[in-house]
Amino acid sequence: MESDPEMSSLSGIGAAVIGSGFIGTVHIEALRRIGVDVLGLLGSSTQRATASADRIGVAHAYADLDELLADDRVRVVHVTSPNELHYPQAKAILAAGRHVVCEKPLAMTSGESGDLVRLAAASGLVNAVNFNIRFYPLNQHVAGLVRDGGVGDVRLVTGRYFQDWLLHDTDWNWRLEPERGGALRAVGDIGSHWLDLTTFLTGRRVEAVMADLTTFIPVRHRPAGPVETFSTERAAETVPVAIRTEDSAMILLRYEGGARGSVAISQISPGRKNSLQYEIDGSSSAVAWDSEQPDHLWVGHRDRPNEVLLRNPALMGPLGRAAARLPAGHVEGFADTFGALFTAIYADVAAGRPAAAPTYPTFADGHDEMLVGDAVGDSARTGRWVDVVRTPAAAGGG
Repeated sequence: MESDPEMSSLSGIGAAVIGSGFIGTVHIEALRRIGVDVLGLLGSSTQRATASADRIGVAHAYADLDELLADDRVRVVHVTSPNELHYPQAKAILAAGRHVVCEKPLAMTSGESGDLVRLAAASGLVNAVNFNIRFYPLNQHVAGLVRDGGVGDVRLVTGRYFQDWLLHDTDWNWRLEPERGGALRAVGDIGSHWLDLTTFLTGRRVEAVMADLTTFIPVRHRPAGPVETFSTERAAETVPVAIRTEDSAMILLRYEGGARGSVAISQISPGRKNSLQYEIDGSSSAVAWDSEQPDHLWVGHRDRPNEVLLRNPALMGPLGRAAARLPAGHVEGFADTFGALFTAIYADVAAGRPAAAPTYPTFADGHDEMLVGDAVGDSARTGRWVDVVRTPAAAGGG
């Protein structure tokens, strides 16, 4: 069997992953699929890291970040730790001369994320934020279609991101604690994906917001022991905790160029496991997509029959073809997007520095979503439209 030249070019690159939970494991599996050597894992404790490393076949569990950064074989570090650790860990990794891939949100505050943008730019190192939903092949196709005028002038951008994993008052996760997850929970965790995705698809940033945030479950029951993300286990012993972050959000949006939008975000919608939907209405046609049916794109027309495009490399534009890994009819899902994203990132790692116009989301993109989040929080507190205030550090995102 012939070797994949893409994988061969990445086989000499060593990576390490911080975080031994659900998303850290997804990172590791995707890196292996594209041929990157995962050298070690850093967890919240040596015991947990060792157990996770043994379970998924990673050779080494680092005792701490210092040991990880002392490993000269590691060229790239993936940060999938809880949110409050993103900024100090990414800062230390850049200072050690290593490329960084960080989960969203990039930091706890826009001040921290702006600092990371400046540090990354000064370092000349590859920096990326894991807005992986951009890399579903049909989303890459839509970005090219909109850029080339395929829907006409963008007028409306609407949709939702619904999950149900925090539906019950006994559901618990560290993201519920603002000291660990940040001031915004549903918006910061999943809403940031929708906002980044629609910015990427339309090529237009959010200029202003009107937001309504609601906490439907004011008191939750925290388990006495640790709980994995998306776990359905119920703890025998719990402690009541007052909740200070939102379960859901309704946001009106104004995009650059005059487009208008709205999005509903919820982590308490029964039966919706991971449903991100958007519709982009242009002056000539429309497109709509749902992450729970990721291989189907609805295309709407006024004067001829509507269409459904099944993901097919032969029928998509060049961006969609580049992201596709499988032939038509073979569904590509959530985990596949990580491989497509990491392939784009590691092409720059192999080159030694970021491209002039990276094809993946960078720290600048992560910072921009933090600025949008600031406006969302201000709008919810004041009950009025709030402009997104951008600093020079937020310009030039991928």
